[in-house]
Formats: sequence, C-alpha cells, structure tokens
Amino acid sequence: MDPSQDAGTPFLYNKNSSEVKVASMHRWSQLFIPTLREAPADAEVASHKYLVRAGYVRQLAAGLYSFLFLGQRAKLKITQIVREEMDKIGQEFYLPALNPRELWESSGRWTAMGENMFRLKDRGGRDLCLGMTHEEGMTEIARKELRSYKELPQIWYQIQEKFRDEPRPKSGLLRVRQFTMKDSYSFDLDAAGLDVSYRKHDNAYRRIFDRCGLKYVVVEAHSGAMGGSQSHEFMVMTDAGEDFVASCPKCGYAANLEKATSRVEPVEDLAPTGTGKPELVHTPGLKTVEEVAKYLGVSPQQKMKTMAYMAVEEDGKTGESRNRPVIAFVRGDHQLNEAKLSSAVEGRVFRPMHPEEIQEIFGSPAGFLGPISIPPGKNKYGPPIVLVDTALQGRTNLVSGANKEDYHLRNITPGRDFPVEQWIDLRTVREGEGCPNCGAPLVVGKAVEIGHIFKLGYKYSQAMGLRVLDKDGKEVTPIMGSYGIGVERILTAAIEQNHDEEGFWLPPQIAPFEIVVTPTNFADANIKHAAIDVTQKLEAAGYDVLLDDRDERPGVKFKDADLVGMPFRVTVGRKVSEGKVEVVERSTRKIEDATISSIETHFGKAFRPAS
Repeated sequence: MDPSQDAGTPFLYNKNSSEVKVASMHRWSQLFIPTLREAPADAEVASHKYLVRAGYVRQLAAGLYSFLFLGQRAKLKITQIVREEMDKIGQEFYLPALNPRELWESSGRWTAMGENMFRLKDRGGRDLCLGMTHEEGMTEIARKELRSYKELPQIWYQIQEKFRDEPRPKSGLLRVRQFTMKDSYSFDLDAAGLDVSYRKHDNAYRRIFDRCGLKYVVVEAHSGAMGGSQSHEFMVMTDAGEDFVASCPKCGYAANLEKATSRVEPVEDLAPTGTGKPELVHTPGLKTVEEVAKYLGVSPQQKMKTMAYMAVEEDGKTGESRNRPVIAFVRGDHQLNEAKLSSAVEGRVFRPMHPEEIQEIFGSPAGFLGPISIPPGKNKYGPPIVLVDTALQGRTNLVSGANKEDYHLRNITPGRDFPVEQWIDLRTVREGEGCPNCGAPLVVGKAVEIGHIFKLGYKYSQAMGLRVLDKDGKEVTPIMGSYGIGVERILTAAIEQNHDEEGFWLPPQIAPFEIVVTPTNFADANIKHAAIDVTQKLEAAGYDVLLDDRDERPGVKFKDADLVGMPFRVTVGRKVSEGKVEVVERSTRKIEDATISSIETHFGKAFRPAS
C-alpha cells in the first residue's frame, strides 16, 4: 500500500521499502485545532489572546476555561516536569477538593477566607467548601497518622484542581476561578528541619522553572492569609502581571512590593514655631495632605498622615469576635502598604473605619486626624493598636491633624509628643529609592507569580492539635511549610515571554509538539513522501512531531505554524529534489537547510535541553 493514496491514516513510510507500518503519527487534518484570526474582544494580555487564537483554550464562563487538545498537551508536559522534580523530594497524594466546614474551622480560616471561598451545602444541610489550598487537609492526615519524631520529616504533595471565587476574573488564565496547583506540605520536628525542607523546595522549583524554559526571579514575599514567618515568590517579569516587584540591577536584591524595603533619603525638617510645642493652626475645610501643605506653605514630606482601620479579633475570654481600632502613621507623601499592615496586626482581617467609628475614637471627623489627644480606651472599642512607620523616626516639627474639626497641629515630634512603642515598616517602596542592601536606585516592574514557598511555622499544627513524641517521649508540635506552583501560570508566563505579532513559541520542553512538519503541497507525491519520511525519522528519534497534511495554501499553513506555539517548523517543498528541507526556528526566524537523510541529527544539535 502506498501512503500517498491515503492522507488520513497515520503511516510510517520507508521510501526504500514497500513496508508501511501503522504508527502514532499526529496529522493536523485529524486533530481539533480551531485557530482564529482575531482575538476575543475582552482579551487584554498576549497570553489570553494567543491561547484562544491558537485553539489551546475556550472560555466556558467568567474565570472558567476548557483546555482543548494543544492546551492539554502543553499542560500535561508541564505537570510531568513538576511531578518528576517533586518526586525527588516528596511523595504524591491526592485529596478531595470538597471539604467540610469543620476542617476549615479547626484552623480558623472558615471565616478568614471570606467571600473568596466557594461554599455550598449538601442535601443534609451540612456546610461544605471547595478547597483553595490544602493545609487543613494535609494537617488532618498528619494529626491522625504521625506519632513519633522517627516518622519526620515528611514532604507530601499533590497536583490538583483548586477553586477561588475570584470577584473580577480577567487576563485569561491569570485570574480564574478554577486552576491547577501543585501544592506541597512539609512536616519537621524543628526549625532547622524546616530550613532543610524549604531549601529542598527552593532548589526543586528552580529546576522546574529552568526545565520549563522560563526567565524568572526569586523575591521576598508577604505570606498573606497563609501565615508564617518567611516566604519567597518565583516571579516572571511581564507587563501582564498584577504584582509589582522592586529589584536592584546592581546587587540582585528583589522583593514583592508587599515586602520590599528601601533607603529613604533624608528630608529637611521644619523649624519650630512659637514655643516649639504642638501648636494649633486653623485649616478651615482643608482635609487632604496636599491642601493643607499648600495652605501652610510646607511640603507633604513635612506632614504626617493618619490612617484609621478596624481589625477583627477574638476575645480571649468569651471567644467572640470584636473590633479593635488600628491607627497607622506614615509620612504625608508616602503610601501605606496594606500587606505590611496585615503583618503588623498579625494577619487579622481589617477594614477602613466607618465615619461614626472615627468620631467615637478620635472625637473628630475624618480629614483632621492626628496622634495627639486620642482618648486611650475611653471608647467602646478599647485601646487602639498604634503603628508608626520607620520613615518618621528621627523627624521633628511635623504637621498633623489635631483631632479637631478645621484644625491641624504644627511642631509634632514622634516620641516626644506621643509615645511610640515600636517603629515598623509600613510604606510602599517607590522606583528610584535606594536599594536596602547597596543603595543603588531600585527598579519597579510588573510580574506574574508562578510559585510561592512559605514557612508556615506552627499556625496549623498548633491549631489542629498535631502532636508527636520526641526522642525523650515528650509531646511536641511539628513545624510546617507550604509550597505552591500554578501549572497554568507556567504556560501563560512562557507565552508572555515568547510572542510577537504573529503568535508565540513555547520552549520545546513544554510545547504541545516540538516540531511541525509543513509540506507546501501535500498533493505532490514527492513532497508528501518526503514529509512523511521526515516525520517518521524525527518521531523515531524521540521528538514530538505534528505533520500538517491539510489541503491548504502554504501561506495558511505557515501562519498557523507561527501562531500555535511550536518552536521549530520543517518546511518540505521544492528542495526535496535535492534531498533537503528548510528548518525554521520560530523564536529567531532563522532558516537553515537540512538533509532529509540526517534530519534527526540536525535537531540533535539544534536543541534537546538537559532535563
């Protein structure tokens, strides 16, 4: 049988033999690859546009995507890389996505997760949720099964669907309601053991992202609702990102803006007025920093800004929730960082004070708030938590609100005119400020988070009663770590790093196919035979190959090949009479001739990154 008689059956054809073998050859004509010439109207970032146009995904509803053939192949390749590297340090589990309310209440996160958690009831009226992460589930297994220090350390991981009731799904796969996560958890006897588990994950993550062909940075990060003492994010710098990273080109310092610090240039203080003590100034109707600074002829840098919040905490005696005032002071031209504030209030949920609460606590409407004459504990909410930013340390003669309508104060010196129990970093770093390590100007850019590692400490093991016996027979609480990777985010980050106006290209390790073989005229017997021969040789050498056997014009095939992410194209055309084909490297558009008889040798030199 001559394979030229049937373009629809996957054959391997040897031109020097009459033998034809049925093989697993992938033919474009037999596959579902619904490419589009136009991007969806709501697509804002490159990865969203090209994932849809290349037929990788289709949207089912807001924040919900179906993965089609090419998208699923790429996703499975990423998953396999993740699994291979995680198997070197841990054991794979698989836990239910559907969790009972009681499990999340045992850690205190049933309430803390708020509206981000999908909640439902079963037919018996019992509360359930869809898991956003699995600290509770893994700790529950450890609590019931681990008994002795001899069973530690443990590293357990899973690759599983997670759910988040994202209020504003957008940017394709970057902000969704259902996503695939590799989440892992470590259990160690002590902090030294946790350090080892943390380093193991750090190294495994670097190997994973290296193998996936990503350019990434590792940054200090805020632990957020996860809790814990330390965390790092693995970030890909791209304008499609919604995180901001401050980095130093000189020494390599990098941190998420939620965690970043900087050196603040000294600011000239105002000279004291009058006696030098706090002095009332009439500022009728002037509430904003800019309005008051202009009216008094000072700089916003010489003002102090008062930020008023309410934090939710549990009463230690009754167990009931109550509101606790939180008052933060920052320099007038600085922005308060709410992630840093969250850390300062030990992860309590907080919100801006309501007008009636402000009046109750400060005795003044908003716009005139300051640190002097706040009645300590003389309101129904109790004494406030007072936080003062480090940039105010050493400052004198500042201007602040007077806690009196239409008035401000001059000559305010922190520590002299109001007590400061602790100086704390509360401000958001700005581009151009000095690196905290070397002083060079910091650069701030957008980034996408692809992985995050946390030192959880004892938050979950303590709350859920996880205990083991140490070598002396004494009950101790194991210390934990938590580590996540967003599988789809690896794919989107790769596209964001590797695209142009015609489409995108993926690193060979995660591309759905490494090579697309494109005959210019599949109806021509010589070209067809050569295309099948090339495909056969490359598949036999271990490459993932897609044969574009469609009855389409060459231009259509070339455009589709450019669009769908394949790193290499083999063009089979007129040069087959010379025993040659053209190899196009998608990322550089570099074109080289290669001989059909040794095509696999050509690709052996072109790529095959070490895994």
